[in-house]
Amino acid sequence: MIKTVEIVSLSSGIIGEAFVAHELKIGIERLKSMGLQVKFSKHALKGIDYIKGHPEDRAADLIEAYADSEVDMILCAIGGDDTYRLLPYLFEDDRLKNVVNEKPFLGFSDTTINHLMLHKLGIKTFYGQCFLADICELENEMLPYTGKFFKELITTGMIKEVRPSDVWYEERTEFDESQIGVPRVKHYNTGFELLQGATVFSGKILGGCIESIYDIFNNDRYSDSIDLCKKYELFPTLDDWRGRILLLESSEEKPSPEMYEKMLLALKKYGVFDVVSGVLVGKPMDETYADEYKNLLVKTIASPELPVLFNINIGHATPRCIIPFGVNASVDANEQVIRFE
Repeated sequence: MIKTVEIVSLSSGIIGEAFVAHELKIGIERLKSMGLQVKFSKHALKGIDYIKGHPEDRAADLIEAYADSEVDMILCAIGGDDTYRLLPYLFEDDRLKNVVNEKPFLGFSDTTINHLMLHKLGIKTFYGQCFLADICELENEMLPYTGKFFKELITTGMIKEVRPSDVWYEERTEFDESQIGVPRVKHYNTGFELLQGATVFSGKILGGCIESIYDIFNNDRYSDSIDLCKKYELFPTLDDWRGRILLLESSEEKPSPEMYEKMLLALKKYGVFDVVSGVLVGKPMDETYADEYKNLLVKTIASPELPVLFNINIGHATPRCIIPFGVNASVDANEQVIRFE
């Protein structure tokens, strides 16, 4: 049973800005209503500019959260785009390795990179939700499907299984105080869609936001991302990927089909698709380019026997499940379920 949650800003410092104060208040009250004590790391609320300029303090916050025996769970405030910059401050002198332990760590988007950091140290983590985007939801309650998984995690410390949501929601275009209590527009969801391969496959899941993963191989966003990630051997070796299930989901930037193909090709060139046991793909936000992405997955992977399951309610499209990394998972496309040991 999780009692104390610490919220960390490892990418963007947006939760420290006045324009999200109403969302912050909702999130804190919501966590407390679940019986949780809420802590914020030392620098989490210092705002966008401070967090952007001080990767060493973001790293210090993560180390402190793992070292604090009173903290039962680490919850990421939100994603962002440059958490790779924490690498030297976490891995030099084994700073993170010396304190890390198996307390639940939850985040998604740019937090993909933090998941890979923790995977490198042998730590199991949880992918799929964050504080601002999920706990601070402006509806009167958390989205039911999202809330179900979060409550399962804080009460049991694990996720038993994932099935499709009955509905999906359009993303909000406004997040100001006028939106408090305003319901999202929702649509019927079609469930998991097997694009190719066997209906049943298994393995430990790892992956995340495809744009964040692409930054490990591409310098378009940051000139030093390739060098830093290579220096600290962030991306798993092919031997490590062997037999795993690759999770991919795309961001709110809604990458064009041309960009999506580039990102898939980087993974193909590395050899990931040659060694994994299957691929899980999150529903794109607002279903933008869904058909194009499906066609590109089949065309680019070019291995018809590799199972690819599309339309998982994970990542940037709402609602969001939570997927454990580092535990054995069994996927059954016919039964529409992913089960975890």
